[in-house]
Amino acid sequence: MRSFRARAAFALLAAIPLTLAAQAPLAYPTPRKSGQIDDFFGVKVADPYRWMEITDDPETQEWISAENALTYSYLAGIPQRGAIRARLDTLWNYARMGIPVRRQRTYFYTLNSGLQRQSVLYMERVGNHEKAVVLDPNTLSSDGTVALTAWAPSRKARYMGYAVSVSGSDWQEIRVRDLETMKDLGDTLHWAKFSGIAWTKDDKGFFYERYAAPDSGNKLIVPSKGQKVYYHRLRTPQANDILIYEQPDKPEWYVRSEVSDDGEFLILTISEGTSEKNRLFYMDLDDPGSPNVRNPIVRIIDRFDARYTFIDNAGDYFFIFTDQNAPRGKIGLADINQGRRQAPRVLVPESADKLEDVQLIGGHLVATYLHDAHSVLRLYQVSGRLEREVALPGLGTVGAVSGQPDEPEIFYTYASYLQPSTVYRGDLEKRTQSVFFQPQVTFDTARYETKQVFYKSKDGTNIPMFITARRGIALDGKNPTLLYAYGGFDISTLPAFSPTRIAWLELGGVYAVANIRGGGEYGEAWHEAGMFGKKQNVFDDFIAAAEYLEKSGYTQPSKLAIQGGSNGGLLVGAVLAQHPELFGVALPAVGVMDMLRFQKFTAGWGWKAEYGSSDDSAQFQYLIKYSPLQNIRPGVSYPATLVTTGDHDDRVVPGHSFKFAATLQAAQAGPAPILIRVDTKAGHGGGKPLDKVLDVAADEMAFAVKNLQMSAQMP
Repeated sequence: MRSFRARAAFALLAAIPLTLAAQAPLAYPTPRKSGQIDDFFGVKVADPYRWMEITDDPETQEWISAENALTYSYLAGIPQRGAIRARLDTLWNYARMGIPVRRQRTYFYTLNSGLQRQSVLYMERVGNHEKAVVLDPNTLSSDGTVALTAWAPSRKARYMGYAVSVSGSDWQEIRVRDLETMKDLGDTLHWAKFSGIAWTKDDKGFFYERYAAPDSGNKLIVPSKGQKVYYHRLRTPQANDILIYEQPDKPEWYVRSEVSDDGEFLILTISEGTSEKNRLFYMDLDDPGSPNVRNPIVRIIDRFDARYTFIDNAGDYFFIFTDQNAPRGKIGLADINQGRRQAPRVLVPESADKLEDVQLIGGHLVATYLHDAHSVLRLYQVSGRLEREVALPGLGTVGAVSGQPDEPEIFYTYASYLQPSTVYRGDLEKRTQSVFFQPQVTFDTARYETKQVFYKSKDGTNIPMFITARRGIALDGKNPTLLYAYGGFDISTLPAFSPTRIAWLELGGVYAVANIRGGGEYGEAWHEAGMFGKKQNVFDDFIAAAEYLEKSGYTQPSKLAIQGGSNGGLLVGAVLAQHPELFGVALPAVGVMDMLRFQKFTAGWGWKAEYGSSDDSAQFQYLIKYSPLQNIRPGVSYPATLVTTGDHDDRVVPGHSFKFAATLQAAQAGPAPILIRVDTKAGHGGGKPLDKVLDVAADEMAFAVKNLQMSAQMP
């Protein structure tokens, strides 16, 4: 039964008239234009808002304040905004559990009771359903902007290593909590970024990744290069940490460390930037009870020709996932005593489906596959023989899998566009499974349905797309529709549950997700078809998705909103510049908008492995053709656009969004608003407190409701 608060929200939305009174044309701030002109191999490119790249400069801060004042004034004038925000509170107010991780006889998991800003980390003894709080990040700050970004219990469940970040920054501070006293040790490790916490089997220390402290400049802008692996022994100062691995002559290499489940080996995965191709090294830790962290590093795979992922080991035999000569992935077995002289022996060959993840649990290889962008879960014997396929509820996503190599217990999460993430527990020996945690939500799923369709892109490639809408929706071209995609970095955009999307459906909207090239839905070949000079395929796929929705009667340009974040923000910016007539609303978030300068900030240099770089004359030629910032044309009527970013985003620095918004405002010839919303004490999105997440979602939805002229009548 709906709460009184929810019914009141419905009543307010239903009372809104179908059309809204037109507002006076917006008076945008007029930022200073400098004479900055860059010369790229004889091509002169103006960059008049270069000064906006320095976020904390007083002039930039003054511009941000003026833009935010205009944006919030505009949003405050949308009558539906308050009711949408209230409905989001109701829809999000349900308990959500993360995947349990077992150490010894203790489960560890995160749980959010509903509207907590940050999820809480708990522990629970096996067989005892009484949980205890390990860490409540909500107590670390008054506004929820200190987030728990990583956690790892020690092998004997004696300690919890955890990392926190402030205001959404990628910089992490690693701490250690005693699980008996529930108090922190004095260990505090600084300047970690993109780091794990890999405990040795003796519970006396762990491996982690860090950078040198920035010696000058703004730590949210300066490039992060030269990642190193260190070993930290508990109750010793960080200055005494042992350097395990560095590559001084290759500052753009990333390294990730992990310790095998038996504690015998340290595994190092080395990559060039964000490329999926990697090298695989290991260190023999000798006696796991007293590991020797000064042993030599062995380079078992010392080339960047494919992806090689350590799954687990049986003594000196390593189970390895690889896409070498198998773009959709296969499972191999490597005898490390043979070193580089022997390629991994194939256990599970490449199939028609994309191999997404593999784990060794209970003596089985548990493999998650993607079949047309939804999950399939298969169990293999360690010999490679298929044992069985696990029945899943429908077209959804296995989000996480956990278990131990020698224990039959397995946990996995499953979600779809209409089912919230549910935790299942199974016994691989008894071949049984049951629901371990089932969220309870406050909406009627039976009223909606998800369909998967396939459409042709510009070059004839078949592209899958999920469409979620009310059952029996009229295909009269009048439905407000939100189209989302990502299209890059081998990231698959899979079915996921979001209460925010449910609110959109309740408003009468259609939600479509296009599985465009550049992602990983069909393996590395699908990814590579959207990289470097082939990036235009990504935009063509997305444009074709919009055209399909219009031709199939779901919507029309004036009723179509497009949305994407980060690389997806680049996508929205690029198609907005190429085909502004196809869309009614654009919602680019934390986007990479200046493709000629992204490599000059924080982690941006790592994306050269995906995009290329304007430092290369050949790559510059294709980058400038689609870079959103450089392809905005004065005198064009652009759709209503709300750009969103955070002032602490040190992944895609906010200068991208600042320059894009200012340029688009100056170029706009039509009546549609061009606004930017700059969140304070917020970063790229990770760790953002829930209330800030819902504030942004409500503002984006209200902006779409107004500019798509939606009736906004709730059931």
